[in-house]
Amino acid sequence: MSEPIRASNGGIMGQTETTISSGFWQMYQRLVNEKVLPYQWRALNDEIEGAPKSHSIENFRVAAGMSNSEYQGMVFQDSDLAKWIEAVGHTLRYAKKQSASPSESVKQLETRVRETVQIVTAAQQPDGYLNTYFTVKEPDRRWTNLRDAHELYCAGHMIEAAISVFEATGDRKLLDAMVRFADHIDATFGGEQGKKPGYPGHQEIELALVKLYRLTGEKRFLTLAHYFIDERGRSPNYFEIEANEPQYRPIWDFDDGNHSYRQAHAPVREQSDAVGHSVRAMYQYIAMADLALETGDTSLREACERLWDSTTRRRMYVTGGIGSSRHGEAFTADFDLPNDTVYAESCAAIGLFILSNRMAALAGDARYPDVGERAMYNGVISGLSLDGTAYFYVNPLDVHPEVCDSSGTYEHVKYRRQPWYGCACCPPNIARIIASLGDYTCRTSGSTLYIDHFYAGAVRAEPAGGPIRLRLEGDYPWNGDLTFTVDEAHGTESTIAIRVPGWCSEAQLSVNGDATEIGTLTRGGYAHLRRVWSAGDRVRLVLPMPVRVIEADPRVRADFGRVSIRRGPLVYCLESVDNGRDLHTATLSSDPKFEVEHRPDLLGGVTVITAAGYTFDRTKATSSGELYRAVSESTHLSPCELTFVPYFAWSNREEGEMVVWVRQEGR
Repeated sequence: MSEPIRASNGGIMGQTETTISSGFWQMYQRLVNEKVLPYQWRALNDEIEGAPKSHSIENFRVAAGMSNSEYQGMVFQDSDLAKWIEAVGHTLRYAKKQSASPSESVKQLETRVRETVQIVTAAQQPDGYLNTYFTVKEPDRRWTNLRDAHELYCAGHMIEAAISVFEATGDRKLLDAMVRFADHIDATFGGEQGKKPGYPGHQEIELALVKLYRLTGEKRFLTLAHYFIDERGRSPNYFEIEANEPQYRPIWDFDDGNHSYRQAHAPVREQSDAVGHSVRAMYQYIAMADLALETGDTSLREACERLWDSTTRRRMYVTGGIGSSRHGEAFTADFDLPNDTVYAESCAAIGLFILSNRMAALAGDARYPDVGERAMYNGVISGLSLDGTAYFYVNPLDVHPEVCDSSGTYEHVKYRRQPWYGCACCPPNIARIIASLGDYTCRTSGSTLYIDHFYAGAVRAEPAGGPIRLRLEGDYPWNGDLTFTVDEAHGTESTIAIRVPGWCSEAQLSVNGDATEIGTLTRGGYAHLRRVWSAGDRVRLVLPMPVRVIEADPRVRADFGRVSIRRGPLVYCLESVDNGRDLHTATLSSDPKFEVEHRPDLLGGVTVITAAGYTFDRTKATSSGELYRAVSESTHLSPCELTFVPYFAWSNREEGEMVVWVRQEGR
């Protein structure tokens, strides 16, 4: 294997190195470091009392001959450990940037990940193959069921884990093992005679191979990723061919009949609607965008744009959640976005966030990170409790505990985060995206440094013309007053392009205290500031954050006649702990008189919105006992003060109802 060509930020946005040193996201990264990853280590070792067993690490021990147990768990159980390893790698990398003397928690994580790598690599087979399910349970059925078996999916996640650990520590042990595995996969699949003309039922390997290519410079990995994408959905369909092979045995009963569940219903360049399993779709679209970036393939880019529009303009929740149906964890029809039976898997929102990053690089338009910001602040971190020990797999927008407990229709909807899951894809995925968040904040293109997301910290970038180092300060997302100070500049002309969020209509910009007409500088949603930068130059961006009342497209049946509340990037909700029962009756006044207050002692420190409104008063309800009755002049609603909290923080206090969309007086 050749020496890696780089070790930062995935390679697609030029050289940028980001540190998050304080504020909102530093709080979350510290939580991942100190609480989430140690807790998940215990979960992966089956040490959390009362939680479903993972079996993930034990399965690797069995495959490595270190244990006499049997394989247990899902066929894709390896991926949970891979995502945890990747999250640790990102945590170590950023911790080492911030301090030459790592904390005890960081030292312990590094020790654990090295021990884990020893177990994982010991399970690798002589030909490079690595998958504990097939090594232990069905060694004669390797690669015989690409539709269901998740072999390539697990391989992709372990490749990403290996890259993360290498970039953090310089240790090549897992990386070299995964290059051997990638070579084995390359020797097995492709269009050449003697190879399988297949592709994965669950996408992931494609984007991992592109990432491996960027690290190593080995073109064969890019070629293989391109093959998997190009072959998908072609006729005759591989999954139909595979099903007629003598060794084939189905693992899952689910089959939609036309392969759209796995996005294999048509060649990817002909796909226009976001369909099927939402996580699989996101990983496919990310890989398509990656390949378009690497090769300049305009047909892939155009397909990505169509699929992005389908996803975000017609099939996305206000929280950035996607995948409205429990059946297949899938997209359904345009504008079908029920709030109470919603799926909106945490992994899907993570996929949308990553995709937004790739689309921004492809198109240079701020509308993509606008959606990424929506997903990250709402649909992603809502999946993690504030203490780092409980998770949502499904992220509902309307919850009534009594109904969830009594109706099978709502079996997937929880009103209390869970300590772990038998299918635990989301918990370590949340950890890895928070740990790697700095990789998505900034990027370069030519002589331009783009600031896509706001955080408190620093970025060192190398746009064409020379390096530049910026210090970013502010209390975002609670406050929109942001400053960008140049700490180092090369003395040549370059551009700093700062995203002006689409939710802000009255942004103000100044450079070294001189006000600038932001409209004349804004292109594609970014304020482009071009000059010869000097150390000490200071840019100030002020984003006013009034409370906004949002309505949905009238074709969204679940939200017709209702509104949601948003401030800055945050979506807000009502909880019964603040507002009492019967939140389905909560009605915002036609003149709500919003009050905004930051409460440092509530939910880890959040900004709360209060407003005039009405709720159902049971004492004034008719006592006729009739379920249905003639319309009365009395509405049974009483004036009250409604208290809205950020959606991401719901279900961190007592159990109860929650609702995002509420009625408004006069609508």
